[in-house]
Amino acid sequence: MKIATIIVRVLIGALLLFASVSFFLKLFPTPELTGDLKTFNEGMAASGYLMNLVKSLELLCGLAFVSGFFVRLANLVLLPISVNIIMVHLCLDPANIGMGALVFLGNIFLIYRYWNDYKAIFKP
Repeated sequence: MKIATIIVRVLIGALLLFASVSFFLKLFPTPELTGDLKTFNEGMAASGYLMNLVKSLELLCGLAFVSGFFVRLANLVLLPISVNIIMVHLCLDPANIGMGALVFLGNIFLIYRYWNDYKAIFKP
């Protein structure tokens, strides 16, 4: 189980690092969005949704996962981001759900793996 945890942690960390670094450095052209996903994206932009903040958090979580430091904290920070990713793809773009599902399932696996460390959060 320890080796599986390390593999999942490093893979998810590398994916988060790649996504955030490529966003900030504009390594790839932005794909043309269509339909409901385009409307959703325009609505987020109009509302002042801070994509830079989300990508910065992804970068920090990716660094935590790859380095092995603050992994438990990074799991909790990443959870709402991964839920948002999976829900957007489930509702608006199910054909491209692959990477979102990988991040979400990896996040859930790591939370399960470190569950004993989170038990204190739920004590009154």
